[in-house]
Amino acid sequence: VQLVESGGGLVQAGRSLRLSCVVSGSTISIYVMGWYRQAPGEQRELVAAITGGGSTNYADSVKGRFTISRDNAKNTMYLQMNSLKPDDTAVYYCNLRIASFINYWGQGTQVTVSS
Repeated sequence: VQLVESGGGLVQAGRSLRLSCVVSGSTISIYVMGWYRQAPGEQRELVAAITGGGSTNYADSVKGRFTISRDNAKNTMYLQMNSLKPDDTAVYYCNLRIASFINYWGQGTQVTVSS
């Protein structure tokens, strides 16, 4: 199973980015997927998650600004990030949870927000 993120970059505060995570080697339609991020010196934290049924949850810090979605036909998950803040600067990772003890991760994509 491989997960490949894309869409990161350097943007000014207030702008938007859209991250994508393409999965190969497994269907995603029935599994929980999520976006995590890790800033320098910080622990990796959950940003947003989406179930196979489409239910979502978000970290309080991104509610109202970020939207997680998935296209099962394309085996792809997205994270639309609006009104970006410098505090959003981190490496963003996508996650596919097959079971509580079976998780797959992408290599990460850097998001840098300048003030």
